[in-house]
Amino acid sequence: MRKKIKEIVFHGVMVFFALIWIYPYVWLFLSSIKPPEEIFTRFFPTRITLEHYKYIFTMAEKMERPFLRAFFNSLFVTLTVTFSVVLSSAVIAYGLSKVRFKGRNVVFNFIIFQMLFPGFMFIIPLFVLIKKLGLYNTYPAMIVPFLMSAWSLFMLTQSYKTIPQDYIEAAKIDGASTLWIIFRVMVPLSRSTLSIVGLFTFIGIWDNFLWPLMVIKDYNKMPLSVLLATFNHEYAAYVGPLLAGSVIQTIPMVLIFLIFRKQFLQGISMSFK
Repeated sequence: MRKKIKEIVFHGVMVFFALIWIYPYVWLFLSSIKPPEEIFTRFFPTRITLEHYKYIFTMAEKMERPFLRAFFNSLFVTLTVTFSVVLSSAVIAYGLSKVRFKGRNVVFNFIIFQMLFPGFMFIIPLFVLIKKLGLYNTYPAMIVPFLMSAWSLFMLTQSYKTIPQDYIEAAKIDGASTLWIIFRVMVPLSRSTLSIVGLFTFIGIWDNFLWPLMVIKDYNKMPLSVLLATFNHEYAAYVGPLLAGSVIQTIPMVLIFLIFRKQFLQGISMSFK
């Protein structure tokens, strides 16, 4: 009886915190389909309207705020960086975990040491470098600084270390090349970790705001996160369209999570073992 009461209390507390966590997203969605006068006055709309979404796709172009182009800008930059991070980490982590060479531990420790510093410490040097390379206000300015990730290298290196060396030796006996071993042995056995790396990289780049704000001034090259911040009027903010745009911005992240949910949860459960 006491155990059952504890379970009820535990699940009740979890449901309470889950409702707190989900409340902002519910409010965001409901507010995006409310009439403008009800956004801050009512939680549930008296009538559903799609005028904010219509504004995003029609009036935004007339205001030189190309919403669809910004969406595809974000998609292009995010997919490019995510692919590069996953690919480079998958290859380099093999060398750091399974190939013996002089200075391997020094390189790995340097990667860990680099993770101790917050990213904003490098913003000014990176900005100066981007300006000197002539990449300011270009797509590469949003891509090049994030093509590799120390955190991703660390995660995959640790994952590769758990794979028995016998698998690699057996593949070498069969005449497998290094790249074949990486993509046919190491990567399939590390799918959960790769899913976590890909998911967090995708979310981080998709939501990146400060860096694109610094290096991109052309509305036609802005990612969605920066363009939404420019939806303002001379006297007031366009709150409704901004909320509608925010809802649209969350859709790719939700889809990515749903697609890789199984691998993501497996990776999380493995990290607690």
